[in-house]
Amino acid sequence: MTSRMRKSFWLLLVLPGSLFITVFMLIPLFSVVISTFFPESSFTLSNYSGLIRNVYFQQVFGRSVRLSLLSTLLCALLGFPCAYYISRYSKHKGIMMAFAVFPLFTSPVIRSFSWMVILGKKGIINQFLVASGLFARPQSLLYNEFSMTVGFVQLFLPQMILSLLGVMDSIPEDLTEAAGSLGATRFVSFLRIIFPLSVSGLVTGSVLVFTGCMTAYTTPQLLGATDTQVLSTMVYQYAMSLRDWTQASAIAVVMIVVTMLVSSVFNRLSRKINPLAA
Repeated sequence: MTSRMRKSFWLLLVLPGSLFITVFMLIPLFSVVISTFFPESSFTLSNYSGLIRNVYFQQVFGRSVRLSLLSTLLCALLGFPCAYYISRYSKHKGIMMAFAVFPLFTSPVIRSFSWMVILGKKGIINQFLVASGLFARPQSLLYNEFSMTVGFVQLFLPQMILSLLGVMDSIPEDLTEAAGSLGATRFVSFLRIIFPLSVSGLVTGSVLVFTGCMTAYTTPQLLGATDTQVLSTMVYQYAMSLRDWTQASAIAVVMIVVTMLVSSVFNRLSRKINPLAA
């Protein structure tokens, strides 16, 4: 088979997927972006300038980015030791991975309703806090940023664990054994070998978690309140309640741009930590 035939063969394999992505993702995406700049067949930036000047949008935008970054940080802090334990020390790796993946088979709606039961005024946590004497009355743990963050972490933590597991499993154990033979402790081996080589998985998981938190609708809608809106619920409000599809499209474009910028920042940070990681 000649090189030209090989190239044609690979192009035929890529063509169906490329057509699917172009028709069902790229074309709708470009149509949404274009509609925000040409709402009435003439170029204008009024949709974006109006958003920037809108104080309510500024509050919602700041809350969305803050909760997404906080949830990403918590998922990284919780997921890294969990993935490290499963990868290095667990004797039942398959069962532990199944436990990590199992929440993904449950609908976000069901998980959100479960947290509504747990965090409610008569939920398990408030009953424990009152019974233990820490508080005299039930606390407001639901319909605020706290409950939304808890929902985000529980929703996207499996993705962080799986992203880290895929990288940690590929790290040869000979490296840590060689470091130990040279006098390095487990902690030093972790900092000098395991962590730098796991940065690529950490970046991938962080991008997945941040993107999921920025675009999630069910969790903030059920666990949040009217005064704790995020960008995804704001898009729904403009599109379905106010019937302002152009403004809703502009907010969606802002979400896409922010997600791309944060992803690029994560990749640059990973290159500074380890040039081979990203």
